Amino acid sequence: MAQEDVAPIRVGLLGAGTVGSQTARLLVEQKDELAARIGRPIELTGVACLDPVETDPFPWIDKAIVTTDTMSVATNSDIVIELIGGTGVARKFVLAAIESGASVVTANKALLAKYGPEIYAAAEAKGVDIYFEASVGGAIPFLKPLRESLVGDKVTSMLGIVNGTTNYILDEMTTKGLDFDDVLKDAQAKGYAEADPTGDIEGYDAANKAAIMATLGFHTSVTIDDVSVEGITKITADDIAAATAENKVIKLLAVVENTDAGVSARVYPALISNTHPLASVHGSFNAVFVKAEAADDLMFYGRGAGGAPTASAVVGDVVTEARHIAQGCTGPSIPLYKDLKKAPIEASKAEFAVRFVIHDNPGVLAAIAAKFADHGVSINGVNQDLKPTLKDPGYDGELQQPASGHPHDRRAHPARNRQGRVRAGLRVRRAVDPARAELISDAIRAHDEIGMQAMPSRHHGPEYDARVRFPLKFDSGTATVYGA
Repeated sequence: MAQEDVAPIRVGLLGAGTVGSQTARLLVEQKDELAARIGRPIELTGVACLDPVETDPFPWIDKAIVTTDTMSVATNSDIVIELIGGTGVARKFVLAAIESGASVVTANKALLAKYGPEIYAAAEAKGVDIYFEASVGGAIPFLKPLRESLVGDKVTSMLGIVNGTTNYILDEMTTKGLDFDDVLKDAQAKGYAEADPTGDIEGYDAANKAAIMATLGFHTSVTIDDVSVEGITKITADDIAAATAENKVIKLLAVVENTDAGVSARVYPALISNTHPLASVHGSFNAVFVKAEAADDLMFYGRGAGGAPTASAVVGDVVTEARHIAQGCTGPSIPLYKDLKKAPIEASKAEFAVRFVIHDNPGVLAAIAAKFADHGVSINGVNQDLKPTLKDPGYDGELQQPASGHPHDRRAHPARNRQGRVRAGLRVRRAVDPARAELISDAIRAHDEIGMQAMPSRHHGPEYDARVRFPLKFDSGTATVYGA
């Protein structure tokens, strides 16, 4: 056997943080077993980081291979693992690695969401591979089936929970009745959320993943700029309680679709029935539903975050690529041969819900329904369940308002002054945008007989799809609507 056939495959690691350190551990501790699986030795030959001291807590990393010269590691390896994060600097090193003839493994969803099409094209032109299983869903084997197993089918949509931090927060709010801020602090203390959690709670992390999912699933370029995003920071304990009363849970979803209107990718908090499998995805777990024409419905479920689970996916990609090198071949490229149009926001049709507090007078609901009808919105159902929420306990399941006497006498003349909470599920028949919402709000506000007293609310709908959140404004407050 020629020497080059038994020479170790050189692996360079860029970044030695939470995931990088665990990746190094798996490569070093399982070195012999991985070599047996690959058919050729594999060796971690370089670890690049800003400060070599960062690797001191990790005894499995040989200090002799630690360097601050990231470019040297990127251009002197057979496989480069990029785990430094960010976009600008990471792009430079990834493209340099590809140009040097190295294949790349990365978990950097932000990089791929912004520059993925450029990087895929560069790898194909140079005849090397790019793998990134860990960029979506952590340890879940999801992207490789999308790239390979379903390549003979036509994927039409994907829907899922792809951010473990937000799922943990919403799950804690649901099961323990806690406020968002309290759960966030707890998640940070336990290491489930970053010191700066903006990327997670505002939905940007999930949006990056949605862009990757759409690109791979539909074989067309979809970047982060094409994804509409709404996070979970405005979800309240009352919202959770209202959802629970309707046998639903609130989850942050990433949804990508390929329809006649075009490709769409969006991230938003939505209501999901307790009977749906996604409702049972707890803690930091992730789950993704894929719908394809021939295969129909598929579900992928597992750990979506954490150093070791993510490192498992990274090393899996390294072994895959090392096998290609050992066999003198490459894996499948990522051909973006379609130039599909992006669906306009008006193309999204969905159910949504709105909560009010209204005067309990004859004809009030009819008047509200008429105003929605005037603006092309039909009401699918009305729920006048007066069960109290955590923050608005009311009296005997009702919200009472005093008519006279002491202001704290909440039972004064309840028959004449009782107010009831109305939760109306509305189905959009034509696209509802902020401008139309403002027209509806003005019409309701101007209707003297309604006597509307808006309940500040962030409850929302739909079973799967909410798209735009807009406020219905009243003199006394704001009711928030989630809709298409």
